[in-house]
Amino acid sequence: MTAPVETSPLAPSRPHDSVDHPESGWVPSEHLLNRELSWLQFNSRVLALAEDDRVPLLERVKFIAIVGSNMDEFFMKRIGGLKLRVRMGVETLSADGQTPRQQLAACRPLIADIISRQADCFNLKLIPLLRDRGVNFSAWADIDAEMKRWCRAFFLENIDPVLTPLAVDASHPFPFISNLSLSLAVRLREADGPTRFVRIKVPRNRARWVRLPDGVTYVPLEEVIANSTDLLFPGEEISEVHYFRITRSIVVDTGDYQDDLYQDMGERPGQLRREIVDQLRERRFAPAARLEVDAEMPEDLRGWLLDQLHLMRDDLYEKTGPLGLSDLISLMDVDRPDLKYPAWRPRVHPRLKSVVGGAGGATEPGAPTIFGVIRQGDVLLHHPFHDFDTSVLHFIRAAAEDPKVLAIKQTLYRTASDSPVVRALVRAAEQDKQVAVLVELKARLDENQNLKWAQVLESAGAHVSYGVEDLKTHTKLVLVVREEEGGLRRYAHIGTGNYHPGTARTYTDLGLMTADPAVCDDVAHLFNTLTGYSRYTSYRRLLVAPKTMRRQFIALIQREIEHARRGLKAEIVAKMNQLEDPKIIGRLYDASQAGVDVQLIVRGFCVLRPGVPGLSERIKVRSVVGRFLEHERIFVFHNAGFPEYYIGSADWMARNLSHRVEAVVRVEDPACKAELEKIVRVYLDDERAWRMQPDGTYARSAWSEAETPRGAQEMQMAMHAALDVD
Repeated sequence: MTAPVETSPLAPSRPHDSVDHPESGWVPSEHLLNRELSWLQFNSRVLALAEDDRVPLLERVKFIAIVGSNMDEFFMKRIGGLKLRVRMGVETLSADGQTPRQQLAACRPLIADIISRQADCFNLKLIPLLRDRGVNFSAWADIDAEMKRWCRAFFLENIDPVLTPLAVDASHPFPFISNLSLSLAVRLREADGPTRFVRIKVPRNRARWVRLPDGVTYVPLEEVIANSTDLLFPGEEISEVHYFRITRSIVVDTGDYQDDLYQDMGERPGQLRREIVDQLRERRFAPAARLEVDAEMPEDLRGWLLDQLHLMRDDLYEKTGPLGLSDLISLMDVDRPDLKYPAWRPRVHPRLKSVVGGAGGATEPGAPTIFGVIRQGDVLLHHPFHDFDTSVLHFIRAAAEDPKVLAIKQTLYRTASDSPVVRALVRAAEQDKQVAVLVELKARLDENQNLKWAQVLESAGAHVSYGVEDLKTHTKLVLVVREEEGGLRRYAHIGTGNYHPGTARTYTDLGLMTADPAVCDDVAHLFNTLTGYSRYTSYRRLLVAPKTMRRQFIALIQREIEHARRGLKAEIVAKMNQLEDPKIIGRLYDASQAGVDVQLIVRGFCVLRPGVPGLSERIKVRSVVGRFLEHERIFVFHNAGFPEYYIGSADWMARNLSHRVEAVVRVEDPACKAELEKIVRVYLDDERAWRMQPDGTYARSAWSEAETPRGAQEMQMAMHAALDVD
């Protein structure tokens, strides 16, 4: 197989069997799977958790909601992007050689299967099981007359005042319908008059599931509204009421719809922020990508809605049961711990127990500080098994309060709506510390939130920048500069996850806290690149995208290839969210053919084909899907018995390696390396993991009713609980 090469204007023409795709390198299209279909396979694996009787009941409902949310995002991002390309006549092929139109056609059967399974699981399995356990998810027809009267009174008092019915007639055009909004389509008939259409938006600021006075019965809000429409339209005949929901694309131009749409912004200072505001405004009115309707809606009304929304018949999806099942996530607030996973309490990292009671540097003279702990050796954090508040957040808060700290630099990609991280940075700025924050305004679906935090930080006196032109800054970094005996010392945190306390409890992520001069020097240079446009590239311990990371990863893979050719043991273990970069994939194929064992743990989509004779026989791909969202990135290269370990923010995707600022750090501390080795081996021993087949489908080992297969997440919780001895 021909080795992939870095493309350049001087590169020779590609062979006829390779894809005309900017990131495809030399990998033939038949050696790659379709990204969209692989992502749908991932969502199918999430749905399998909802179908699994071993999962606690309300957690199964949660996974139904996650499937719904994932599908919403898929239509907004991926289907919306494909439809835009079809409308614009763009025929660029995917890495596996399909046109946008072909990809849309290939997606539809998988989408239909997920929709059908999701509805059957919720309507036929979960609702009866919930009822048996005292949580009644009821349709209007299933509640008694007394409760119906209560619902109508509830409607008049709590719902009616916020509704705005919108008629469609000669004087009133079809109304604008916002993204992901659930609506009622009401047909009214006056005596001896024509039928009129009225749209009623189900308000998002009201609970989607109305809890009845018994405290255990829930009725969909839209059904309460539908059965109270006579109160809205007195004296008129309600001909019929149906439900519909639309999904709009968030892709509003023909740029790289995979990720970055913010090109050609010129060089005017501050233009990026203005462009983001404009993009958000434009996105609100983006074309519809999907119409969902209830199963009883008549054909003429369906066709009329499709015409009004400028959609095709293939864009319509019929649903049984409630629409918008992503809203089921709110049922996790039901106080039934017996129907949920046993509560997990993140543990304080053993090396941090001596400092978590204080505020870091602001403690009594001589008291332990987090900085003193880090000076003694690197600290490897693994969330949610290690507590975020007593580690990362404590580190940032300690830096904000410590009078010896002179400067704090940090990247923010996504964070909480009420962020303690931002509050700590504001506090530091108010104390006249030098605070520099790179806020990524192009974090898809979080732009508004990040704009708000940028303004808050600027108002407090922090130096705020917005990244590098044409690139997203996705790296997760904190740098603290502290004045100590002997001079200034720097401390760094390099992570795989966002600085978000909420996701730190539900995502698996890694972070390294270190005072190692080589790492801190690299992080300082990277911040100078981000805020001052330095062209520094000679990093010692960091792999930095887009400048050097892909080339360095390819060199590490090539080293394993050379070891295998010399008869030495050669192995690569890599854990990530997604795998899509064809150049990396091409080198992994080369590695397999050379005798390198390649173990890949990929949560989401993967376009590499494992186990293909003559191509990838030594490559295995696993996917771990469980109660926590797998999010850490780990890369291990055997290196002839002297293994190297890397963690960081980047997946092996073209967008991460070419269109984002990413950082991956080589871990050198022996204790941290031993911990990483333990983590990856636990994932490789996961008996619940899904194993990818050459055709892109997934399977997992069968087990009997009496068996309790070991899962990586459960094994790690057990290990951390056993170590938590106070």
